[in-house]
Amino acid sequence: MSQQTARRGGAAWALVITSVAGFMAALDNLVVTTALPSIRKDLGGALDDLEWTVSAYTLTFAVLLMTGAALGDRFGRRRLFLAGLTVFTGASAAAAMAPGIGSLIAARAVQGVGAAVLMPLTLTLLTAAVPAAKRGTAYGIWGAVNGLAVASGPLIGGSLTEHISWHWIFWLNVPLGLVLLPLARLRLAESHGTGARLDLPGTVLASGGLFGIVYGLVRGPADGWTDTTVLSALFAGSALLVGFVLYSTRAAAPMLPMRLFRSRAFAGINAASLLMFVGMFGSIFLLSQYMQGVLGYSPTEAGLRMLPWTGMPMLVAPVAGILSDRVGGRPVVATGLFLQAAGLGYMACVVSADVSYAAQLPGLVISGIGMALYFAPAANLVMSSVRPREQGIASGANNALREVGGALGIAIMSSIFSAQGGYASAQNFVDGLRPALVTGSAVVALAGLAALLVPGRRRTPDAEEAAGRPGRASASAAEALSA
Repeated sequence: MSQQTARRGGAAWALVITSVAGFMAALDNLVVTTALPSIRKDLGGALDDLEWTVSAYTLTFAVLLMTGAALGDRFGRRRLFLAGLTVFTGASAAAAMAPGIGSLIAARAVQGVGAAVLMPLTLTLLTAAVPAAKRGTAYGIWGAVNGLAVASGPLIGGSLTEHISWHWIFWLNVPLGLVLLPLARLRLAESHGTGARLDLPGTVLASGGLFGIVYGLVRGPADGWTDTTVLSALFAGSALLVGFVLYSTRAAAPMLPMRLFRSRAFAGINAASLLMFVGMFGSIFLLSQYMQGVLGYSPTEAGLRMLPWTGMPMLVAPVAGILSDRVGGRPVVATGLFLQAAGLGYMACVVSADVSYAAQLPGLVISGIGMALYFAPAANLVMSSVRPREQGIASGANNALREVGGALGIAIMSSIFSAQGGYASAQNFVDGLRPALVTGSAVVALAGLAALLVPGRRRTPDAEEAAGRPGRASASAAEALSA
């Protein structure tokens, strides 16, 4: 079944609802990190327990993203969006009221389930509500809000913890969710994807494979990369994902058709997204600790000093969306990624145990502009690289790769940091931070090269359908978009 064209409340309502919902889900990736000492003081628990308050959310979020998108395509995107938002809101309240560390970890895992369902559907619901000619601008605003949520998680978490209580990093989601639920029910139009049956074998293989890999990446720095459990998880996860690829090439209606990757547009932007999140997540993870542990800033002070980087999406991403409408997404995305790589490289050159903030500022600004230029056009490229009825699949796959990239980035950066430095002294921390940032810069530069593989601006499948040529629109994404 194709997407419905009827719109209950228009593009503006869809943009507001999906942006706020996406902000909630993206924020909870990193919002807990600066609250961990306070959580431990109140609830107790060992260091491993505290790590699980972060990784429990990351794991369930990453492994169920494609499943959430597939369920929305099958049973209705608005219906599943409401279900995911309900689960996420309820789990947030449970986390805020958790009496112990175990119940907090369980609530965080359930939060991840809700986020995995609602997050990929925000983009497909927005696409269904906004005319094709204006989607770049809409994606720009959506990308600005989501990019700000990812990057400002430590600032928001630190500020709430320092000035109110760590409980409010979870209570914050509850009133937002309660407002969004009736608005989404009344203002969003229902839409569906292919209408095919849910691909249960593919769902099990993909979810199991992603779980194994993400679990291994999360536990690797803490347990050691030669630990039997870590190696077993990585091996089993890789084997399941290979099985998923082989199965999907032969299945009649797979949850992620492998033919989509024959498209340079789809393969290029997904490779760029994976690599970008490897470099960005790992860098933010270490730089936040650097500003607090080495330079002596409080969580709030550190977050404020990161605003030239983390706050830039709110200023630049809407402009990037407009630019992508006019000149195409590829040059904007590639430029943004190369700028972010340059910013991280600059930071690697200037970090020291007593560097001034003025010396850091150019690197933060350049990285912020680069990140902002990436987010909005990347969303546009993902959604335009497939047929309209496959946009839920594309959104879920892209979000899953980004989450896996974030976990991989933290694992890689932490391993490099531990091998070259540590927490013994300020200089020891810098000795580990510098090569990690160099690695992050190189990985983001590779993301820029991957973005250049995306073909130049051509008519999208959506545009072909609008032009009244369903035969061409029903062709594969590879045929519609290959150079």
